[in-house]
Amino acid sequence: MWLKGYRDEVWSRLDQPWDLVIVGGGITGAGILGEAVRHGKKVLLVEAQDFSSGTSSRSTKLVHGGLRYLRQGQFLVTRKSVRERERLMQEGAGLVNALGFSLGVFPGDQMPKWMYGVGLAMYDALAGKWAHEAQSRDKIIARVPSLEGSAVEGGYRYFDAQTDDSRLTLRVLREAVKQGGTAINYVRADKLLRTADGRVRGVVLRDTAPGASRTAEVQAKVVINATGAWADELRAELGQDKRLRRIRGSHLTFEHRRLPLPEAVSLLHPRDQRAVFAIPWEGVTILGTTDVDHGALDEEPAISDAEREYLLEAAQKAFPGAEITEKDVISTWSGVRPVIDTGKSDPSKESREHAIWKEDGLLTITGGKLTTFAVMARDALGEAEEDLGGLRARTRVLEPHIEGIEWPSSITEEDRVRLLGRFGAEIVEITGDRDGCHRIPGSIALWSELRHAARAEGVVTLSDLLLRRVRLGLLLPKGGLDIIGQIRAVAQPELGWDDAKWDAEVASYTETWKKAYSP
Repeated sequence: MWLKGYRDEVWSRLDQPWDLVIVGGGITGAGILGEAVRHGKKVLLVEAQDFSSGTSSRSTKLVHGGLRYLRQGQFLVTRKSVRERERLMQEGAGLVNALGFSLGVFPGDQMPKWMYGVGLAMYDALAGKWAHEAQSRDKIIARVPSLEGSAVEGGYRYFDAQTDDSRLTLRVLREAVKQGGTAINYVRADKLLRTADGRVRGVVLRDTAPGASRTAEVQAKVVINATGAWADELRAELGQDKRLRRIRGSHLTFEHRRLPLPEAVSLLHPRDQRAVFAIPWEGVTILGTTDVDHGALDEEPAISDAEREYLLEAAQKAFPGAEITEKDVISTWSGVRPVIDTGKSDPSKESREHAIWKEDGLLTITGGKLTTFAVMARDALGEAEEDLGGLRARTRVLEPHIEGIEWPSSITEEDRVRLLGRFGAEIVEITGDRDGCHRIPGSIALWSELRHAARAEGVVTLSDLLLRRVRLGLLLPKGGLDIIGQIRAVAQPELGWDDAKWDAEVASYTETWKKAYSP
């Protein structure tokens, strides 16, 4: 799938009529593609940049109900989210995994410990299971030794889940394509096509891959705008007013040895009492997130000095013994979340509920959370029922794991679970590369994952490969540039790039990493 030449093959058949065109290749668009294909529809998804290159590769990596949303009275969002969390953990084991949280209570916190207990009881009730417990100071420090030396008074332990957001998006996309859908990255919807009475009935597409210049007009019964934080831009073509507030959430990454955590830690920030998380993920520790208004989207979002200081302040509250400073940060990333703008002074208090608007035939879905992408997909298609037909009962959003895999001896049990989750039925492409079934230095990823991504996962730029397919740009110091020679030996032959192209891509990736992902 998505082997060399796939872009030309897709372009050669764009002029056929489609039931549905989806604009946006993040998790929302991917979920809609999968659900529509399962209903037998002829569907095309286009993404102006790379799949998941927006918010869907820059989240806090949590699949969660949003305990803080209960505090804000967003009960409907929380109920949907915890139920989707449970379903995704069942269907996506190895990709969506349970994660323990130690919630610390500190002197000066405005929320008393008993109130946390009430909130967690409601949280568990919404999920249909009892999974939290109180912790004394001694117990929470015994569970998370990095809290030693802090003023933590105790707290609670509860469970949520985490994922690799970009790999989740990619798996949903690829399984939908396997079932008959079409998805292509680096294709921008430049213009909406409209009938004589002004209703949207297609898009003008432009190839945005480096060096490309082709365009095509595509007709469809329905066009869905699933561009997330960019949704107002497509709506503006219809003369619609802006309705979104763009909120940036930034994160810091540390090597595990500098901040070792056996499970996640949740605490209230001393400055504004917002919930902040320190989370073990993919062999590193991440700290996030912020909630600040974001401006234009013409450049990759990046952390500000104020956000960096804010997050380090939280680390110093929870882990004073670690003496964490900005010199310990190995990477950063920032994602821009779209929320419905109600004019609240505090961005954190805007609702995370999704919204659907039907305007002159264009159906826009935006807002929401990574966790609820499957619910959002069905809601969007339900609004298109007049043109596409009704929805059947919901089925799986991820295919079952395959059995009878011949595992190389170099792959540990931990690796097996992780690989099954990321690749599903495509796991044989990874295990069949016996020479590549060992870990990339400093990472939990395998060389065979890198080779497969370069060959068959729609990589157009080196940033696609290192920031989204195999997350070395987030997980390794200097974005993996210290081992770029080894990466080249594996990836360049699969990508089919000559030396000049490779050198240009390394230069471009280095610039991107320094601007948007460096400490």
